[in-house]
Amino acid sequence: MQLKYRLYRRRNGIFYWQENGSAKQGSLRTRERPVAQQLVNGMNESHRQPSLNLQIARAYLAASDPKLTQRTWQAVMDEMATHGIPTTQERCTRGFRSKAYDAIRDKPLVQTTSEDLLSVIHANGNCVAHYLRRLHNLALDLGWLPWPILAKRAWPKIRSKGKRATTAEEHAAVIASEKNSERQAYYELLYETGAAQTDAANLTADDVDWRSGVLTYRRKKLGESSEPCRLTIGKKLGALLRALPSCGDLFPNIKKSSAKDRSAEFRRRCRVAGITGVSLHSYRHAWAQRAKACGYPHRFAEEALGHSSRAVHEAYAKGALVVCPALDEYETALKQKIITLPVRLRAG
Repeated sequence: MQLKYRLYRRRNGIFYWQENGSAKQGSLRTRERPVAQQLVNGMNESHRQPSLNLQIARAYLAASDPKLTQRTWQAVMDEMATHGIPTTQERCTRGFRSKAYDAIRDKPLVQTTSEDLLSVIHANGNCVAHYLRRLHNLALDLGWLPWPILAKRAWPKIRSKGKRATTAEEHAAVIASEKNSERQAYYELLYETGAAQTDAANLTADDVDWRSGVLTYRRKKLGESSEPCRLTIGKKLGALLRALPSCGDLFPNIKKSSAKDRSAEFRRRCRVAGITGVSLHSYRHAWAQRAKACGYPHRFAEEALGHSSRAVHEAYAKGALVVCPALDEYETALKQKIITLPVRLRAG
């Protein structure tokens, strides 16, 4: 039987392989003949007996890690569910119970092919594709996968639907249709502060410093070690906070409900008001877009929303409609000191 590959050496002393019957060639990256011969023998052997080659590879893998050939995707799911803060762990555990992962759940990692992953991705939405890629990368990082199943470029690009902000008209309609005074105040505070729904629900009277006129709270998502958000209490926000309890929780009943229940209640309120396409999180987008439209300093807006990434903040403020003022009027206002430039711009 004729061998598929043969060995030869070039003038630079490096050994190469060439496929018999064609002009395909490749470097073996060695100047030692015994090493080069062993590599070519391996190439010929794998071509002649592919099934035997797979069994040999599994034997070598099992010798380095006895569990490597038996470890399934469920083990990776269980491991990922232990990462992050408790709410993240709960979300992962709940998400991995989905039937979308059943096709690979009990399949050994080393026996998974690119077709297996692509079939799961194409049969489901962006959420499954996102978590499946995270599972794949985690398995690689832990050494549970000896090689990538899908290269970076082979993963389908996730195209998510754009999230929009709650408009002033929609917010007014929600407030008008809501008869519960506590939920009215809760929605008003979300609109004025851009706080996340859980952070707003957990606010207490101690977070309001009337002496300095500042509202201070920490993002639950970022943990206690994160820098707190500090907002100056303006007229609208001040009037709203004065109508809330002066001690204890600002929203005692809303705090007792879960994020899921708060979202469901808001959806019901939107249906009553004839509003679609928004959620409680849309209030954060609304605040970011309002800040961008009125020229609010970018670094202040990032701090107010608790964003550590400029790219994330830009995504929130993406839909803002900004109308640039006339240059001559802006220059006149600047000369009359109606407006002032930041120190960095004046120095430039």
